[in-house]
Amino acid sequence: MKNDSANQGMDPANFLKQIWVQLCLQFTQKNHLVEQEWLFIKQSYSEKGRHYHTLKHLQYMFLQLELVKNQTDNLQALSFAIFYHDVVYNAKRKDNELVSAEIACEKLALLNVQSEIITLTEKHILATQHHKLSAENDTNRVLDLDLAILGDTPENYKTYTQNIRKEYAMYPAFLYKHARKKVLKDFLQMEHIFKTTYFIQHFEQQARVNLQSELEG
Repeated sequence: MKNDSANQGMDPANFLKQIWVQLCLQFTQKNHLVEQEWLFIKQSYSEKGRHYHTLKHLQYMFLQLELVKNQTDNLQALSFAIFYHDVVYNAKRKDNELVSAEIACEKLALLNVQSEIITLTEKHILATQHHKLSAENDTNRVLDLDLAILGDTPENYKTYTQNIRKEYAMYPAFLYKHARKKVLKDFLQMEHIFKTTYFIQHFEQQARVNLQSELEG
């Protein structure tokens, strides 16, 4: 069900850089530019204050992507969306996704990526703001990959909740718990937490167990 590949134990930066370079060289041969943009991504996801939205989160998404890669419509746009979807992340901001999408468009243009791929990438990233069902299959896959941790083992889910709490450390416990309970209830009231068949079949049930357990905790 979950991807227990040996790559999971690999250093996230090394793992992701390999994917990044192979992806970018499909569009440009300017190695210095590919390296420059990789360093930007690496530094962004390594900022102080990040505990969950890190390179490890991207690595996790790409590992889960391996399970559904053959179902994607445009793997390039989906992959770029993973790399850039949280490139801007601040728990106090409401426009993280919007700014991340804008940056992605600017950066991908520099890498000579075709406009249609940039447009798809932007659409995928913007969708992560509200996680609504999309008419675009790959957008739904990005959303499911982003939330896949919800349906992981109870141990991994607990680590995720602890890291999310650290990112919201500026808020007192009573405020955080109130907001978090609302999020959990909203998820549990959905007909399906996940949007695509694979994730509904393999992640949905455990996600509901994890969410309910946190809500009752």
